Amino acid sequence: MFHFKNNYRKTFKPFYKNSSIYIISFIIIFVFIGFLTTIKPAYRLSSRAISKWTSDIDSSTFLYLLQTENRVFKHAYPEDDSFPRLTNIFFQIATNIELDDPLSFLQQEMPGFSNYSQRIIVAGEGTNYSNLPIESSPPLEEVLKDREAVFDDDDKEKKENKQLEQSTGDKDVVFIYNTHNRESFLPHLPDETDPDSAFHDEVNITKVSEKLASSLKDNGIGTTIDETDIMNILQEKDWTYGKSYDASRSVVEETVASDDDIQYIIDLHRDSLPDDKTTKKIDGKRYGKILFVVGANYESYEENLSLATELHYLIEDKYPGLSRGVLTKEGAGTNGVFNQDLLNNSLLIEMGGYDNSLEELYRSAEVLAEVFSEFYWDAEKVDAQQGED
Repeated sequence: MFHFKNNYRKTFKPFYKNSSIYIISFIIIFVFIGFLTTIKPAYRLSSRAISKWTSDIDSSTFLYLLQTENRVFKHAYPEDDSFPRLTNIFFQIATNIELDDPLSFLQQEMPGFSNYSQRIIVAGEGTNYSNLPIESSPPLEEVLKDREAVFDDDDKEKKENKQLEQSTGDKDVVFIYNTHNRESFLPHLPDETDPDSAFHDEVNITKVSEKLASSLKDNGIGTTIDETDIMNILQEKDWTYGKSYDASRSVVEETVASDDDIQYIIDLHRDSLPDDKTTKKIDGKRYGKILFVVGANYESYEENLSLATELHYLIEDKYPGLSRGVLTKEGAGTNGVFNQDLLNNSLLIEMGGYDNSLEELYRSAEVLAEVFSEFYWDAEKVDAQQGED
């Protein structure tokens, strides 16, 4: 009898103990779910919030979890890596600080370090965290100041009309605008040597937009350009230069709402970096380097990131070293949206820098138009084939 009681305890006691734990766990889960579904919407957890929290977790953590359920993923997980401690993961989610990365703490506490919150998705030739684009915010009066500019626009010579193999017809599918429309270039400003003063009301980045538009049209892609002086809007509203994207947002919103043909949007900029960071020599000719910037503070940014990445690789394939790569910007110290949430297939492109000439940037605009046209017509063929199927 004694042995029977002992065996009974050994056999059934753990069962009842585990059952109690499971029942209590289920009750807690149901109570938690009930709490989440009854609280006010403003206090509920959104998928965007959860995505934001988990975006800072190293991707290998998720890969580790997947390989515990599917052995196929085990081959992709680094053999010398172990699963990170849960305390480290929860601490990172709560504070956005990685214990093994001091920079994650410094960038939140020290001025200037927030620039390093930018993420290089694809690094082009020479691109690293020491030469990322600078989001300068000069005084508006400096941007609006009258300056002398020297520029001979030989590019306006008449060209022979070539027969287009394919065309968008009367549809303008690309929309180009310039949020920082007065960004200019020191080679065309004879009285200026300060990069922070490289601004002009006519000889500026809008000239490059015009070149890009004409080159796209030469490849059969209907393109329209916005000519709004965003800097004047800032002045009229008594806004600072840092609100440039707020000023240009209404321009993009109006275009998207009024023209259903628009499929792609390009906001063209020039970088605030010197010549050695923004210039590439190809076959003895100088080109302004191209950099794709994607804001990541909105839900659908992955689609814009995919487009930018594909264009980078197309440029790299035909003109190695011309593209500086692809990066995302989010968090404090940056806009993080850049109006790219208004339409999928939106691009922000930094082309050249303050030391580059318009002649150099025109060459880059032709390359961008060439590569973009190949991408566009290939995508159209795929869409047509899928439509037939």
